[in-house]
Amino acid sequence: MADPSDPALEYLELADWRRRVAAAWEAWRHDAAADAAAATAAYRARKDILFRDHPQAPLLPERRAAFTGLAYWPYDPAWRMRVRLEPADDALPGPHDEPPGAALLGRATALGGLALPNSGRGDPRFRRIGRVALSGPLAGEHLAVFWLEGYGGGLFVPFRDATAGRETYGAGRYLVDGIKGADHGGDPGRGELVLDFNMAYHPSCAYDPRWSCPLAPPENRLTAAVPVGERLM
Repeated sequence: MADPSDPALEYLELADWRRRVAAAWEAWRHDAAADAAAATAAYRARKDILFRDHPQAPLLPERRAAFTGLAYWPYDPAWRMRVRLEPADDALPGPHDEPPGAALLGRATALGGLALPNSGRGDPRFRRIGRVALSGPLAGEHLAVFWLEGYGGGLFVPFRDATAGRETYGAGRYLVDGIKGADHGGDPGRGELVLDFNMAYHPSCAYDPRWSCPLAPPENRLTAAVPVGERLM
């Protein structure tokens, strides 16, 4: 039996939290290929159980007793899209390339990376790997796609839209966060990503300010409202 006073236990709990969240996303990706609406409903039910029961869920203790589930808009297939990753003007070298030297040192470089806005004291670094032109209800809008620097890395696509501060968290939501397995899938051979805005969710700092979360930079602030995905309770 683990000693609950052992400070190392919290790390094991956090590892388990990430493991379970990644498994839920993996199940969603598999099932969404056949029925995205049903897969999303199953994912939301699974996430509610994790938020209610897991010790590392980002809910303040006083909110746990009354927690009955997260709030969402109904699933709308119009907000699921396949987009092509296009190079950004200042996209940095690929993951196996050497930085090309002084030409990049005046910009955010592979040595230092980009620092996105952050809710806390954390300072994770990213590289901008490209951008995507959105379609459907978001035709004409674009989002930058980032890669988390550091061991393992991961895709990262945060955004803020016209619902922020009223119907959703004021600092925006996450669409893709590879470090937690929050990945919608895609086709690397075609240079494509799947983006399903019905899976947009609030970062942990929306529930508990002790969490430090990277947030959407100005280039990922959409002018349109995105009335799908997670909303304020």
